[in-house]
Amino acid sequence: MDDNEFATILKSEIEQANNYYDTELSSDRVETLQFYLGEPFGNEQENRSKVVLSEVRDTIEYLMPSLMRIFCSSDKFCRFVGRNAEDVKGAEQATELVNFVLNSQNNGFTILHNFFKDALLFKIGALKTYWEETETTVEETYERLSQLELTTLLDDPAIELKSQEVVEEGVTDQMGNQIPTEQYFNVEVKRRTKNGKVKIENIPPEELIFSRRAKSMDDCTFIGHRTQVKAGDLIERGYDADLVMSLTGDKELDDESERQSRFQDIESSPYDNAVDPTNREVLVTEAYIRADYDGDNVAELRRVIVLGDNYEIVENEPFDKIPFAIVSPILMPHRMVGLSVAEMVMDLQLIKSQIYRQMLDNLYLTNNSRVAVVEGQTNLDDLLSSRPGGIVRMRAPGMVQPLAVPQLGSQAFNMLEYADQIRDQRTGFSKASLGLDPKQLQSTSTNAVNATIQGAQLKIEMIARVFAETGVRDMMFNILHLIQKHQDKAVTIRLLNEYVDIDPRAFANEYDLEVSVGLGNGEEDQKAAMLVQIANKQEQMLRELGINNPVVKPSQYVNTLKKIAEMAGFKDTDQFFSSGEALDQAAEQAQQQPEQNIELLKLQEELKLKREEMEAKIALEREEMLAKIELRKFEFEAELTLRQQKLALGGDISTNLPTAQ
Repeated sequence: MDDNEFATILKSEIEQANNYYDTELSSDRVETLQFYLGEPFGNEQENRSKVVLSEVRDTIEYLMPSLMRIFCSSDKFCRFVGRNAEDVKGAEQATELVNFVLNSQNNGFTILHNFFKDALLFKIGALKTYWEETETTVEETYERLSQLELTTLLDDPAIELKSQEVVEEGVTDQMGNQIPTEQYFNVEVKRRTKNGKVKIENIPPEELIFSRRAKSMDDCTFIGHRTQVKAGDLIERGYDADLVMSLTGDKELDDESERQSRFQDIESSPYDNAVDPTNREVLVTEAYIRADYDGDNVAELRRVIVLGDNYEIVENEPFDKIPFAIVSPILMPHRMVGLSVAEMVMDLQLIKSQIYRQMLDNLYLTNNSRVAVVEGQTNLDDLLSSRPGGIVRMRAPGMVQPLAVPQLGSQAFNMLEYADQIRDQRTGFSKASLGLDPKQLQSTSTNAVNATIQGAQLKIEMIARVFAETGVRDMMFNILHLIQKHQDKAVTIRLLNEYVDIDPRAFANEYDLEVSVGLGNGEEDQKAAMLVQIANKQEQMLRELGINNPVVKPSQYVNTLKKIAEMAGFKDTDQFFSSGEALDQAAEQAQQQPEQNIELLKLQEELKLKREEMEAKIALEREEMLAKIELRKFEFEAELTLRQQKLALGGDISTNLPTAQ
């Protein structure tokens, strides 16, 4: 496939996606935002009530705290699980690192908040994850450097020499001449430091375009991010300056009704391009398309950057993974875009607003009722001026008669209550779910109240589970993929009250992912009470059976205590308890200590026995040596006495003298 053919295919995909967006999605989202902001419906009448209730906003803002509590009650949004036994440690490190990226390197709470709120309002919430490289430049000054130190400094590729001064020092000879002895260098340099991290970005729904018949991200043949970027930023990225500047001033996205609706309550005029040409915006489409570019009859995923509405391709490269993650609160089978919560209550907002308007109009008529007059027999100016204590002048009695106004209050309130019941059935938003409905609390057992509250929360839990298993799961895998692909050095994070270096290059290629969303059928206090009972049983077993029993380990007991602390709202449970792994290691060491003591005692006994045997042997040899010495002494004395006797007799003793030994 040549470049022209590929450009034709890409243009066709972008235009089809734009048409689908314009005809099917854009108008719905504009209407939804107007309902959320409480804008007039367009059916208002002059001199009648124009009040607009906030049913959509109330429902969304009720669901958001529950969803954020479910996802953000702990700093662990997900947990990776190794597929093999040897992957357990790597999966634990991947869990810590991915959660660190979301919480610390990015504002995880804000990202998830906007992610979920877009989905609840506009049917779809979208995130993009990518690797962001940054370069910082710092000017540094060094003085009195030797030649070797200067050479070592400039060998660093991150260092750029800005200025240099040579300083020579020496001594003065007898003739007054300066003799140089040492040479130093004063330099100014620029140090450029390159860093990279995973960047997570919320995408406005109107900026995401995709194939209209896509069922999921897996079978989507085209998906793209269409936005506007400042010309100066594009030039800084390395794109041709002349091409970029020729495409500035395109207002296609800014003139869209969707973006205008978002800012209409805080912005009174349309967006104007900046005076500085480099701050003017250019339409940029980052597209991911599956196409047979290399001609092997297999469609491969490619990443293409297109500038302007003339589709100027400036980047075209093969790619390995679509970086987007999307969520819809209510899934529709065989469709990538589901339903929103807002569209479930928009009709109720219109109905309740109309009922409320009629109630107010009825109240206005009651306070300022219409009257029937006999023409020419009353002063109409007195009637038109309605004020307390006002006088109406009549020519004869009975010339003014009030018209009866039917009271609609009770019927209207019944209709409002019925509309609330419909809303409760659709969304789970009700006073019962908050535990505030007096009809549910009056003369009702605790179990019945809890069952009512839990039943109302099932829809919220269902939405949370859908979010967890779709968009949040994809986002976490995208983060892990980028870390493995781009992170070329270890990352230092705080783990178990210690700073640990984690090297993602050692991770396995595949893990299973569990998203922790804290769902369950029981209330929090019931779960906490059950955990307390479990902790008591674990403590009893450890006390009676010992720490090395086959039923429960110290780490399991500590994990239970940590879970209780987490349910109480404490995220950093390490400030209360040590890690379970550390306790298991301490227990193993305590178990090995007596065995080591026994071995030491045995060794000491053996050494003592050997020492006693050695001492006895030495004592025996000493006694034998002393006995030999005494024997030789006795023999020598006997021989000496014999010689003396023979000498006294005058005999020859030369042949019988003993030899001293």
